[in-house]
Order: sequence, then C-alpha cells, then structure tokens
Amino acid sequence: MKNIDDKIFDRNLEALSQRNPELSAKIKSQKNTDQRYTFQKSRTGEIIPALYDSKGTVYPLHSTVAPGREAARLIDSIEGEGLLILMGLGGGYHAEAALKREGTALVLVIDYNMAGIAELMRNCDYTALFRNTRFTLLVDPSDDELEKHILKIYQPALYGGINLIPLRPRTNIDKDTFINAGEVISLALDKVSADFSVQAHFGKRWFSNIIRNIENAGTFRTELHAINKAAIHRAAICAAGPSLSLQLKELCEKKDDLYIIAADTALPCLIHGGVIPDAVISIDCQHISYYHFMDGFPKNTLLFLDLVSPPSLASRSEIPFFFYGPHPLCRYISRFFKALPELDASGGNVTYAALSLAEKLGASEIEIYGADFSYPLGQSYAKSTYIHTYFEKRQSRFLSLEAQASAFLFKSPLEKYTGNDSWYYESQILKFYREKLENKCSIMAAKITPIHGIGAPIKVGNPPVLKNQLNTSAESQSDFNYEIPAMSAGDFLLMYKNGLEKLPKPEKNAADYICSLTIDEQSLLNTILPTMAAIKQEHPMAEFREVFERTRLYCIAEIAEERLQNRR
Repeated sequence: MKNIDDKIFDRNLEALSQRNPELSAKIKSQKNTDQRYTFQKSRTGEIIPALYDSKGTVYPLHSTVAPGREAARLIDSIEGEGLLILMGLGGGYHAEAALKREGTALVLVIDYNMAGIAELMRNCDYTALFRNTRFTLLVDPSDDELEKHILKIYQPALYGGINLIPLRPRTNIDKDTFINAGEVISLALDKVSADFSVQAHFGKRWFSNIIRNIENAGTFRTELHAINKAAIHRAAICAAGPSLSLQLKELCEKKDDLYIIAADTALPCLIHGGVIPDAVISIDCQHISYYHFMDGFPKNTLLFLDLVSPPSLASRSEIPFFFYGPHPLCRYISRFFKALPELDASGGNVTYAALSLAEKLGASEIEIYGADFSYPLGQSYAKSTYIHTYFEKRQSRFLSLEAQASAFLFKSPLEKYTGNDSWYYESQILKFYREKLENKCSIMAAKITPIHGIGAPIKVGNPPVLKNQLNTSAESQSDFNYEIPAMSAGDFLLMYKNGLEKLPKPEKNAADYICSLTIDEQSLLNTILPTMAAIKQEHPMAEFREVFERTRLYCIAEIAEERLQNRR
C-alpha cells in the first residue's frame, strides 16, 4: 500500500499532466531525497512548507497562524484585473486566493529546483491549481524560455494589467536566481508594452484598411512569371536614409545588373535620381504613405502592398500584389477567402520587409542602400522624399523649415555617435530596427552586402551556405501565383460579419472565455485582438467584457459600411 505522500504525489502528477505532461514527467523522474523542505501545520491546520537555507536555518514560507487568510489579504490589496506572476510556489496559497477573484485573468508561478518542487508535491495538494485553466507553473525555465512564455501568454488587450509578487522567504534563499528572473520578465514586458503601443495606435486603422482592401485583393490575379529570373539573382534594397542621395551614382552604374526593390519612402528620391525601381514595397497603414507616390508611379514597376496598406495605394499601379504580414485577420483572409503570400514583416519597418521580399523572390546576392537607421549629420531622410515637400508646404514665418526638421528629429531621446568621417543621432526605435535587420541577415541564405553610408553601420556576418540551401527564383515565385478567391469579397465579408455576431458573450474573465470557445471561434477572436488593443487604450478602465463588446460592435460597423459602399 502506498504512503500518504505517494498518494498526494500521484494525484498532483495526474492533475499536472492534463495540461503540462512534459513538466509532470520531469517531476516524476526526481528521486525522493527530501532535503530542502520541512513541513509544519498552522494553527488553522493548513500545511506550511518551510525551507532550509545553506546554514540549516528553517524559514516558513507562509504565516504560521492562518496562511490562507493572510494570502487572501495580500491578494485583495492588489488593484485591477490581469496577469499575476508569483515568484515561488510555496503551499500555493497565494495562487489559490488569486484564482478565487474573477478579475485575475492568469496566474503564473515561477520556481526553481525541480527536486524541491517534487518534494513540495509529495506533501501539498495542488490538484485544484493544476486543473485550473488560468494557472501555469514554470520550473527551472531558462532565460529564453521565460521570455518566450511571457510573450506568448500576456496580451494586455485581453488580460489588462500585470502584477508581480515574490514569496519573500523563498526568493531570499535563491536571491540571485530570482533577481535574474525578474530582469528577464522586465525585458519581456518592455517588448509586450512596445507591441501593445503599436497595436493601440494602429489597431483600428489596420482593421479598416484590411476590410477595404479585400475587394482589390480578390480582383487582381497576376503572376511573376514575366520577371527575368536572372535579374533577381542580384538584388538591391533601397531604403530612404540620407545616404541614399550619396549612393545614387553608384546605384545608377549598377542598375542594369540589379533587380531594384525600393521602400515606398525611397521612391521619389530614386525617380529624381534617374533610377526606376523594378518593385516598390509598402507596409505602412497610415494615409501619409500616399505622399510617397505623389510624383507618379513608374508604369512597369511592380507594387507590393501589405493588406494593412491604405486602399488608395492599389490604384497607383496597374499590377499591385497583395501580401500579408503578422496581422491575424490577414491570416484569416488567406485561409478562407483567397490564398495570399506571407511575407516576413516582423522587423517593423519597410526596409526589413523589402529584404524579405528579395529573399522570397530568390535573390542570392543582395545589396542594401540608404539603410542608415539613424540621423546622419542631423538629417532624417534622403533628398526629394516626402518629408521635405511636407515641411515646405507647412512653413511660415512662425514655423520655419529648420524648426520643423528639428522638432521631427528630437521627438524622442537621441544618442550621438561619431565615426571616422561622420556623426549621427540614433534613437532606441531605430537601433531596434537595425538590430532586427542584422539578425535577419545573419540567418538568410543570400549574401548580404550593406553599401557603406554615413549613418549607423549595419553589421552583417553571413554564414557559409551550401548551394542547395539557396532558394531558386522559380521556387520563391510560386508563392506569388495568386489563386482564384473561394467566394466574392461581399460574401466573405458577410460570412465574417455573421461569425463575429455569433461569438458568445463573455460571462467570466478572458482566460475562461477563451477556453470555452471552439477552435473556429478562437480564430475569429484572434482577428480582432489588435483592434481590441486600440479600444482598450481608449477605455483603460473598462473590463474585458466591455472592451470585447465595444470592439465587436466597431468591427461589425466597419464591415457593414464597406459592404454598403460596394453595393453603391
């Protein structure tokens, strides 16, 4: 017959295995050494784990009087709903108290020492926690695993705010380990915050543009078979940094041997410099993107547009190509309406997307022009780009060109760097863009050559690549052979609108609501999450149910308006 601790251990493992079989298996493999903890009973009869330090001193992890009641008091002192991160599992009292509150969306417990966790599970009953869909336990996570998990589970638009509570007696024993975990969490939350800020700023515009681009995406059926495949072997990416103006001469000399892909911002500079690009790519959802095309669009130049682009841009070219990036609604459209090519635009800027396009088209050698990712000599963009015309039209006696340029330049904190023959300012966001591009270059099969400019240098270390690792043009181009839509744009919008209307109304918190949805319903919900971020930003005090309903009504209204316009 099994001992009582074996029965508790087995029940804990069974409960944990239902949602995390991998962790359950790791804990099960731990030997029963019982070296880190001793277990006491509180005055209320609850089990209290006590931890030995390196000197053999014992530290109870909870109140010795009423641990459950004390944990509830601490949890009740936390304001707002959201994600709760607990440093240290202990007896699970804080997690239990948090999960009793409907406003607690998720509880994440982080602890270290797998053998110690096994020891806890032989003496404390965690089955209710492990079976709760809002609870997650991470044991001995690496820094990378911890960061990825935070980025995966935490969506402010769904879950609201975030709180972190350390179980002090536990974290003090392994102070350095938990301090490091806190730093990793902080860096991950910075990324979440930056992503949420972008979604909150552009969420509504993305949705509106996508809905209004569906008709064009379904109408145009073009292929890239007419492109000279030999020309794509060597490609040039043209960004709109000030260095591009200085590199035009070199680009003109090479243009017959290069397949030139221009960022939309760089188009006016190239045209004025006598360079007609083979392709232009645009990913910005803002209507200001139209300024890049005010000087005209070359007749035989291909235009590649993200589905989030302003609908007016498609009319600038006779042969626009639509692709999609990370927006979940675009994925939904490609799945149910018309198969569109996916392009890696995760770098957050058009130069990164242009590099992805060159890769997709099969280029094995890529040169990069005008990618300064900084403000060399205090300049923002290359000559003839939209910003110069924009400033000129707005100038007056009270608002000079210099004042506008200075305000634009110093809208965010800058650091100054001095090189051998130049100097430049760099912001955190431009540094982020440059590092993302460098990371992409490091994993690409193509040979990448940044052309030396006057801005922040791009560091590229291309690994040796075998010939069979390189994409051929034919293989890459097959992604751009558009298929016929599964239905008309109007029918798709009606189907999508009906799906949003039929989504069940949330009765509880976001985590329980998501778990109650079918796979198809979860897919529909994902399509409106970026829009939900924008609604949450507008109504920061609103709870999940209100944000959800406001978002659904907004999206349905946008779809209805677009269908009405199509019928006129």
